[in-house]
Amino acid sequence: MVKLSEEVKTMIAEIRPGIIATASKDGKPNVSAKGSFRVLDDEHVLFADINSPRTIANIKENPYVSALVIHPKTLRGCRIWGKGEIIDSGPLFDQLNTEFVGKGLKVNHVVKIKIDKVQESP
Repeated sequence: MVKLSEEVKTMIAEIRPGIIATASKDGKPNVSAKGSFRVLDDEHVLFADINSPRTIANIKENPYVSALVIHPKTLRGCRIWGKGEIIDSGPLFDQLNTEFVGKGLKVNHVVKIKIDKVQESP
């Protein structure tokens, strides 16, 4: 079981956007910036799908996801690898949808990523 360190949690909270990489079942890559990328708990991160049809299509075909957060000035950050789960209802979805409705945005899905590996940059 991989757990996020407090340092990584702080990085994720402070650095926007998180960069999410996915691939289709045929290996066609997609990279997308997610301003909603955040820590859910010690073993999961998540982001809201506001307008990410290719990201969602890829996760449906191939649930493996990689995420990168990197500070533009210090170049410190981390990479996360894991398996994405698409959520379109329930308390977690409702929580993010309520947050983003207040910003004039509609959440289509929430992607919860179970972390398999974390690598901090030096």
